[in-house]
Amino acid sequence: MKELVTFQVGSYANFIGSHFWNFQDELLGLLEDPQAHLVFKNQNLDMDVLYRTGETQQGIPTYTPRLISVDFQGSLGSMSSRGTLYNHNPSPSSGVATWTGNVSTQASEPHKKNLFLQRLYDEGQEINESEILDTDVVKSLEDGVQYWTDFSKVHYHPQSLFELNGLWMDPKEFNNYGIGRNTVSEGLQGDEINERLRFFMEECDHVQGIQFMVDDSGGFSGVAASLLENIADEYTNVPVLLFSVRSPNYYNTLTSRKLSITSNLHDAVSFSALSSLCKLIVPVGLPSLNESRVSQYLNVEDVKLYQSSAVYASAIHSINLPFRMKKMGPTGESSNESGAMDLYECIQMLAGQGRQNTVAILDAAMPPPSMTGKRFQQPLLGNLHPLTPETAHDVDDSQAIETMILHGALGAGEKEVSVSEVREAVEAEYENTSSTRPRFSHLSVSRCPLPIPLPFPSIFNNLVGRRGDLLSNSPTVSESPSRRGPLDVHSIPMAARLRSTTAVLPFVENRLGYIRKFGIERGSIGASVLTSWGFGREEIEDIGENLSKMVLALNPQQDYSSDDSD
Repeated sequence: MKELVTFQVGSYANFIGSHFWNFQDELLGLLEDPQAHLVFKNQNLDMDVLYRTGETQQGIPTYTPRLISVDFQGSLGSMSSRGTLYNHNPSPSSGVATWTGNVSTQASEPHKKNLFLQRLYDEGQEINESEILDTDVVKSLEDGVQYWTDFSKVHYHPQSLFELNGLWMDPKEFNNYGIGRNTVSEGLQGDEINERLRFFMEECDHVQGIQFMVDDSGGFSGVAASLLENIADEYTNVPVLLFSVRSPNYYNTLTSRKLSITSNLHDAVSFSALSSLCKLIVPVGLPSLNESRVSQYLNVEDVKLYQSSAVYASAIHSINLPFRMKKMGPTGESSNESGAMDLYECIQMLAGQGRQNTVAILDAAMPPPSMTGKRFQQPLLGNLHPLTPETAHDVDDSQAIETMILHGALGAGEKEVSVSEVREAVEAEYENTSSTRPRFSHLSVSRCPLPIPLPFPSIFNNLVGRRGDLLSNSPTVSESPSRRGPLDVHSIPMAARLRSTTAVLPFVENRLGYIRKFGIERGSIGASVLTSWGFGREEIEDIGENLSKMVLALNPQQDYSSDDSD
């Protein structure tokens, strides 16, 4: 077994992570459920890659995510930072021994658990559990999610949940790389997080890497950079796959030119720093999911983090599957999956050969088209759309490299499709596509679909069937609810892909343009902003140089020398 350690840093990263772990918890539950469909009984995934075994002080066995979550103090809602399994109620402080005056204690009221959490933790004192219906739970979550813990059904280890304290500011002011970097580097909190990482790393036998999600829209990118520097120093040979995520809400906050310039500078600085501290970075987060091509069968309210984060979590879950497929050996074959690889192999494939581009695009089809025989009813490749912002469309790149995962594929009438049929259909897609075939492509296939747990939002439109099959637009379908959720859709097929391609050039070029225009050019209006974040002139020029190299790796013909800035 090769273990993964997962980091979630920042609010939106934790929203995505909450859904991600709900999927894992659902898979574990279905594995033990005698009523579950056979594809879940034969999933053949090694969950020990993501989870650790342990026991409470009372000797009760536990199975918890190998996770470190970092967020604001007070971001856990009704959940304790020690999780829910290892009950620990420290005795109240008796006060400071050297103080002889009166002592007053102010404590805020604990957050009340919503209906979902009440039923999950069997709080029958206020309401009879049997009276809480699934429909009530779904409705309460659609209308009332405030914290990522509001819809989490997972038990966490006491070392997993870390709240940054001492931030005496509105979270809206925690909005740039510089302020986040100082928060961790100037105190002991960074050391404590690093100790928690050491706790998880030292109990691994053969760690394959670190899966890192960071909300990079504000100060948490600086927090992440500080943590990644420690990882680079302490665990030199451990690869990091970094998902830099941001919510649609972020794009609505840029209401003035000053805010836009500050945001542009933050984007350049953050991307340059984070990309230099990992082996592969995957930017994730569109300005609007609902208006994007990936939402062909979705109905997402962009303003609700609970909804948009579910889409990104579904794609990240899919990308993660090959890392925990059980390898059958050189001669072994499995009827349930193929294409297993570890995180290092994935990174080497995408970033370690050819032009060694370290920025990848994440694409998804949710759900992908069904199959008829050994062909897709609609073009699969044409239904994979980017979740990475600022990418170019319809780019022919003969040097592109990609890895794709397709799991839970269905044929007509909810018929399950074999692994070999999926592989043949995908190969036929590549042969018949009008665009340039990538230089190299890797395909992973699993018969296990994405399970839809009860706390998943109602984001599917009325063309998505019970098992994620695509329904014809008949009068019956037209009259059904426009939003379908976990009570209507129990699982769906998923397709996801990571691409190393020149289609990501606009994303990188934009950030190079930001640092040149607002930070490097003589008299640039953002120089004072960067100075206030602690950057000197030489460091700013280094950022520009780093971004120039990243662009040149993708487009060697273009001249991006520093004296050619516009």
